Amino acid sequence: MHIAFFNRSYYPDFGATGQLLTELCEDLVAQYGDRVTVVTGVPLTAQLSAAATPRWYRPVRREEHNGVRILRAFGTSFRPTRFVGRVTNYLSYFASAVLASTRLGRVDVVVALTDPPIIGLVASLAARVRGARFVFLCEDIFPEVARLLEDFDSRRIESVLTRINRYIIRRADRVVALGDTMKRRLIETKGAVEGKIRVIHNWADASAIVPLAKENRFSTAHGLADRFVLMHSGNVGLSQNVDVLLEVADQLRGLDDLVIAIVGDGARKPVLAAEAARRRLENVRFFPYQPKELLSDLFSTADLFLVSLKQGLAGFIVPSKLYGILAAGRPFVVSADEDCEASQIAREHDCGIVVPPGDCQAICDAVRLLRADKRRRRAMGMNARLAGDLYDRARAVAAYQNVFTELTDAHDR
Repeated sequence: MHIAFFNRSYYPDFGATGQLLTELCEDLVAQYGDRVTVVTGVPLTAQLSAAATPRWYRPVRREEHNGVRILRAFGTSFRPTRFVGRVTNYLSYFASAVLASTRLGRVDVVVALTDPPIIGLVASLAARVRGARFVFLCEDIFPEVARLLEDFDSRRIESVLTRINRYIIRRADRVVALGDTMKRRLIETKGAVEGKIRVIHNWADASAIVPLAKENRFSTAHGLADRFVLMHSGNVGLSQNVDVLLEVADQLRGLDDLVIAIVGDGARKPVLAAEAARRRLENVRFFPYQPKELLSDLFSTADLFLVSLKQGLAGFIVPSKLYGILAAGRPFVVSADEDCEASQIAREHDCGIVVPPGDCQAICDAVRLLRADKRRRRAMGMNARLAGDLYDRARAVAAYQNVFTELTDAHDR
């Protein structure tokens, strides 16, 4: 098969969606012999963008990485904290992606993700022109996610995004939801047809991320081997409510061995770092994204993770960081709605504690409880690793291949 994906974020971006898409595409090539093309944008991280942008302007550049053909559509890479910057990034990539779509050649399946939320318009048109099957991989649901932007307040734009999403879902031959709650949201709020939806969770590579001893390369290098580490890893963005960690740090100043480690990057990180310094929260430390070869060490440095999501977002966004935590065999606290996918996994596998979203006191209570009970932490960590095997990378890639094969087989009959 020749499968074409449309999404602004892809290799070498550090963000979860770009990394997951990179793994999916490369595995489809390496394990199933598919031809894969990705219509993506310039890297969103400033340093990567500067390195990847040539001195002369070209709307579309051809690249190849690990067997995947990349059509890199030009777009701006403003920091997406504010509405204007994010919309500019969206529209500039969208315009170049239209041109890139004319260079796909013959294709069997076209897949649209949701970065930006309007890219499905280009992908669905490309599929129709080429007589290909169209799949909508719903990473986020709009316009609900757009409301996270602090300066976003436009009923007109919300209405447009709602209509676009309903149109894309109606046009899709299959819709991939990242969990059962997301599936329900798509049916209830976007008019999706249940028979078209396939639930495929995000994943971690359970062979690459494995439980290690607390004393490892990362913990030793950063003086964390003898500390109780509560960690947030991944996007430090607008949906995760990471700000609550500063309140937790303030309330738990009396725990001399506690370190709250915030690992990654995102729109909220500079604000949080400045606020932590202003409040002299010496028990909070910030780290950049870590390379893949250090992820097992990084995750094994944590005694406990926090997985958080703002109230009302369950099913509209799925915290992808959860799956690496499971693979590393570490317990976690979920600060999110009861029907959040992470909350469901925590309860079903007894590998985490669920507390209300943004409830600082409940998070503090959970930290104290598990800090004092090493046996329970170990048992929950073992349960997490067992659950992680159910959400392994190979299983997820096979599920996607099955969806694509199902569509092309039906098309050929």
